[in-house]
Amino acid sequence: MTTFDVLTVGNAIVDIIARCDDAFLTDNAIIKGAMNLIDAERAELLYSRMGPALEASGGSAGNTAAGIASFGGRAAYFGKVSDDQLGGIFAHDIRAQGVHFATRPLAGAPPTARSMIFVTPDGERSMNTYLGACVELGPEDVEPEVVAGAKVTYFEGYLWDPPRAKDAIRECARIAHANGREMSMTLSDSFCVQRYRDEFLDLMRSGTIDIVFANRAEALALYETGDFEEAISRLSQDCRLAAVTMSEEGSIIVRGAERTRVEAIAVADVVDTTGAGDLYAAGFLYGYTAGRSLADCGRLGSLAAGLVIGQVGPRPMLSLSAEAKKAGLV
Repeated sequence: MTTFDVLTVGNAIVDIIARCDDAFLTDNAIIKGAMNLIDAERAELLYSRMGPALEASGGSAGNTAAGIASFGGRAAYFGKVSDDQLGGIFAHDIRAQGVHFATRPLAGAPPTARSMIFVTPDGERSMNTYLGACVELGPEDVEPEVVAGAKVTYFEGYLWDPPRAKDAIRECARIAHANGREMSMTLSDSFCVQRYRDEFLDLMRSGTIDIVFANRAEALALYETGDFEEAISRLSQDCRLAAVTMSEEGSIIVRGAERTRVEAIAVADVVDTTGAGDLYAAGFLYGYTAGRSLADCGRLGSLAAGLVIGQVGPRPMLSLSAEAKKAGLV
C-alpha cells in the first residue's frame, strides 16, 4: 500500500539567515556559495558576528519535503533533532507544513543542528553548519513501514558526512527496493562531491540509487571535467534518471539517450538562493510520483525553485499548489 509519495531523509537543521557583504565572507574565511562544516566554537563565533537574523527550519531534504507537501503531495521525513528549543521549532515547523515527522529526538547533547547562512547582495548563500544532533541519525531511526509505503525515498548527499547516516540510507534502500520502490539522492554541493565522489558513483552504478539530482557544478565535479556535455553523457550512463539544474538556463533531464530541456521561470528579483535546488527536487518529485511527463516534472521544479529564490528562507511562503494552478501546470 502506498502511504506517501516521497520520503526524504536528511540533516534536520534550523537556519539562521543574515545579510552581509563579500568583505564579511573574506574577513571571516567563509567559502562563498559552499556549505562549510564547522564546530561548536566557530558556530558561536560566527553567530556573535552576525547582523540581524531570521530563524527558519531548514535542512536540504526537509526543505524538499515541505515543498512536496505545499504542492499537495504526501511527504514524510527522517532527521535527528535534540529535545531542545531549536529541536522543538524544527519539529513544529515541518509538521505544521503537513509532513509526517516521527523521528525520536535525542535526549541531551549534542544540541539540534544549526546553519548560519550569510546572503550576499547577489543572492548567493554561504552556509556554515554545525551538525550537532544530526550525527546521531542511524539505522534505528528508520521506520520500515514508512520506507515501504513511499513511492520514492530521497536523501541528501550531505548525509555522507555523519557516518552512521550511511547505514540508515543503505537500510532505506534495502527496504525500498524490496518493496518495488525507488531511491533518489541529491549531490548537494560540489565540495561534498569532492569528498565522496567514489562512494556516490558506486551508489549510482550499483543500482542503489535510481534518480539523481545535481546542479552544473556538482555534475562537473562528479566527473572531474570542465566539459558539461561530457558530464551529462556519463551521468546518463551511470544512473537511470537524472535532473541537472543550470540556474537561469533552466534544467536538463536525462534518461538513457533521452534529453529533456526545461526553461527556468522568469524571476524579477533574486533575493536568496537558499533552497533553490531543494525546491526544484520537490516539484520534480511531486510530478514524478503523480505520473507526469519528464518535461512537466521539470516545469514544476522550475516553478518551485523560481518562487523560493524570490523570498528570504528555504521553504515556500506561498502555496505551491495554488501557484502551479495559476501557471497551468496542474
